[in-house]
Amino acid sequence: MCLTENRNYFILRGRKAGEEIAMIKNLKGIHETVSYRDNTNVLVHDNHAYEEYPPHWHTAIEIILPLENEYFVEYNGNSCRLSEGDIIFICPGVLHRLPAVQGRRCIFQAELASVSSIKGVDSVLTFFSPALLLTKETFPDIYEEIRQMLLEIAEEYRQQPPLYEAAFYSRLLRILTLIARNRNHTQTHFHASQGKQQEYIEKFMNICSYISDHCTENLTLDMVADLSGFSKYHFTRLFKQFTNVSFYKYLNQKRMLRAEQLLVDPSASITDVAFSCGFSSLSAFVRMFKLMKGCTPSEFRGLHRA
Repeated sequence: MCLTENRNYFILRGRKAGEEIAMIKNLKGIHETVSYRDNTNVLVHDNHAYEEYPPHWHTAIEIILPLENEYFVEYNGNSCRLSEGDIIFICPGVLHRLPAVQGRRCIFQAELASVSSIKGVDSVLTFFSPALLLTKETFPDIYEEIRQMLLEIAEEYRQQPPLYEAAFYSRLLRILTLIARNRNHTQTHFHASQGKQQEYIEKFMNICSYISDHCTENLTLDMVADLSGFSKYHFTRLFKQFTNVSFYKYLNQKRMLRAEQLLVDPSASITDVAFSCGFSSLSAFVRMFKLMKGCTPSEFRGLHRA
């Protein structure tokens, strides 16, 4: 079956052609619990509904590929117009809204917990945050390969051959690697010579991995800057250039991801979660959680149970 020649591609198993399935099934407040197939953490949705999807966030990465007509995505106060064929990557935990638009798009969602432990994967997402638009013009060397891999993912998801989830993640890792390497070569992160550029990129990828591994500890800007070998002022400037966020915002993002995982366990008290994620007090944890997620830890736990 050729995906580019069949108008009925991406039809999910068990549904009739032309029958639309609700894309967001579990939305409580602004938190979506993605409805994956049984025993999987991936979803591919063939979406052609003229329907608005209100502001929401989820723990999955989301990739949107318009197949027919343009599409619009609003995220973190930004508005992005996608032409047919453009691809947008939305990071986990990012609040976004999809206005009602006529057309057809393929929407991919996947949990990254199973691959985030691979060295470098976590820091690659810093290139995306909060979202990345990939087009023929912005990434001409890799666009077509990535688009084709997404079509292959969708076809595997439709057919459900053995290990189709493994095939999904293998292609997703390839996509992340292509973007990270291409971005390193095409965009200037640091005002330095080519040799220093590569040295700084490697160093800050390692720093990001270190922060992810030790985010529950009492990390400070002075401590991490000292480990990096830069002065605090120099480190602050370079870290912001590399990640597009400040050191403390990046640290809190990693702590929030850890907190989300712990809050799923109903036996863990919210106070215990706060201290185990590196916060000095329960009030500081609740305040930061509300600021970054739009709900309290208790509300998040209730939404997850729902």
